[in-house]
Amino acid sequence: MTLRHVLPLPFAMLSLAMLAGCQQEDSDTAKTETAETAEATTEQGDPRIRVAMLQPPRSGLNPLTDDAFKLSRWSTAETLIRLDADGSPQPFLATEWERLDPRTWRFAIRDDVIFHDGTPLTAKRVVASLTAATNAAPKPRILDGVDMVIEADGDDAVIVRTAESDPLVPNRLSSPQLAILAEQAYRDNGTVNPIEAGTGPFVLEEINGTQSAHLDRFEDYWGERAELAGIDADYVPDGTARGAALRTGEADVVEAVPVSQVALIDPELIHEVPMPRTNTLYLNTESGPLADPALRATAREAVDREAIVRTVYEGRADVANGLLGPALQWADGLRSPVEGRPEPKDPNGVAITLGTFTDRAELPEVAVLLEQQLEAAGFDVQQEVRQYAHIEADMLAGEFDAFILSRATMLDSGDPVAYMVSDFACEGSFNIAQLCDPEVEAALEKAADLAPGEARREAIIDAEAAILATDAAVPMLHERVIQGESTRVEGAVRDPRERELINEHTRLIDDGDA
Repeated sequence: MTLRHVLPLPFAMLSLAMLAGCQQEDSDTAKTETAETAEATTEQGDPRIRVAMLQPPRSGLNPLTDDAFKLSRWSTAETLIRLDADGSPQPFLATEWERLDPRTWRFAIRDDVIFHDGTPLTAKRVVASLTAATNAAPKPRILDGVDMVIEADGDDAVIVRTAESDPLVPNRLSSPQLAILAEQAYRDNGTVNPIEAGTGPFVLEEINGTQSAHLDRFEDYWGERAELAGIDADYVPDGTARGAALRTGEADVVEAVPVSQVALIDPELIHEVPMPRTNTLYLNTESGPLADPALRATAREAVDREAIVRTVYEGRADVANGLLGPALQWADGLRSPVEGRPEPKDPNGVAITLGTFTDRAELPEVAVLLEQQLEAAGFDVQQEVRQYAHIEADMLAGEFDAFILSRATMLDSGDPVAYMVSDFACEGSFNIAQLCDPEVEAALEKAADLAPGEARREAIIDAEAAILATDAAVPMLHERVIQGESTRVEGAVRDPRERELINEHTRLIDDGDA
């Protein structure tokens, strides 16, 4: 049954109210009204939590796309494997696994798990879900360059075979894009509908396009029963509106509070999460003026990272020394100066297009500052800024000479090789720079073949150096995402990988219990 829930005040209205200029006394009134409304949203004594999400879904919450990370952040869709804080694989829907040979793995499937539609989790169902991912077009990023075949091994295990030796198969199977869903989720037209199809502590009951989604507690969850009665998620791409939602109490948890809003918010509600996320300037290596390596070198030299961190991010970010930031504590200790870069040359006023998107509030501000820096170096810069959903296709098609992107470097596997292959390999599905360089290819292949450990880390840094030598990417800063939480919230997950947000342990407390 689909349940419908009405939020007390639409975020669009809230945004207008904020832009009109809310006073502190209005905020205090709103907090009181919100507390009263929260009491009305309880089910059997347990409250529902209201979440303001950064971006609307791009593909109707299709789990084979980046929308999968919303499903995992709401704890509705689950994978065979989960990662611990160090990025090491841990049991989830698979209870154990072993590597039978360099190309073959066996995963035992958890007993007594049922999907939200009441059907049982079986080895056959796991095979079907994973096979759908391998056949998707485009494939999930985690499967870039990976040929994988899955088959049942009896009723309680699956065999995963790869065409090449792949030491990261368990890590790959932790990607939210490889979540296991019920049979009814997969439609004949190739779409995937996650409503009542997961195995997590919350069941997705309603999708309202790019406006909102609603989830209820799943009473037959195989693990611990959720503390909350449900989740009401609104998509609020406007950063000012997200900040206002936190300040006035209209949302209990807020994704990615813009730096510009932090000074307006009670510090008790603000939590900085160091992220493996790099704000990078991608340069088109295939077409346009920046196909010239010397002009890419000029663009790289023009970027003043310290000024961007100091002004746009108000010091709440780390200047980038490479693609991989301080969240990977081993990276800096292995780095050496990048060699083999060409000398810059005078652009002589050549025109370039600089693109970015509005969904992350800081990026348009970065674009303004970068335009000034690049023009000071001799370029004639034209900006193009849109919502991400309206610019992604052109970005991936190489329609821009330069593009600013905030990119998670360990989002999928807990290992940066997958991100590097996706963004910088010849066949990478997220290759904004249109890069195809033999030295980069060789370095990525070497890193991908090594087992997790020190040798793999050294190879990753060598691959990073090969990429940076091309000036296809100019890493500018590493973000610290700011997560907003009401003082009534306990147990919201502050996850550097952005895979978790609300889980079975998250709860709302009464003011008297605080």
